[in-house]
Amino acid sequence: MTIDFNSDSVQPSVRKFQIGFYWVATLFNLCLIAQVLTVGLAFFHNPEWWNIHVWLVRGYGGLTAILLLWVFLIEFPRRVQSLTASMAVLLGLQFLTIHLNSPFPLAVFHPLIGFTLFSVSTTLVHRVRQMLFASNKESLS
Repeated sequence: MTIDFNSDSVQPSVRKFQIGFYWVATLFNLCLIAQVLTVGLAFFHNPEWWNIHVWLVRGYGGLTAILLLWVFLIEFPRRVQSLTASMAVLLGLQFLTIHLNSPFPLAVFHPLIGFTLFSVSTTLVHRVRQMLFASNKESLS
């Protein structure tokens, strides 16, 4: 069964929550971009930027839990649900690779997981945007 998220079949209040989800997912994505920029600034310019990098992840990490709860309370396609759940898993892996002490240096996976998190987050934003605003494009052509 496919759901047309742009038709009158989606209640206006549900659509508002879906649009809110889109904006929070976009904010999360922008925070990821800022975090990558602060890593670059810390490494190539001034190590003081590392404090901002750490502060950012502590600040926006909670958005993942909000998005995860939100995506299962409101009607969303399964792909959007799986992308949102993937972000929570990837963020957890980010935390573990930095904080777990093991004989194998798990921190080597930290940047790779970070770029994967950014890719998943960007894909989520594009999917939700397409889901919500696709008919607007069609009506303009």
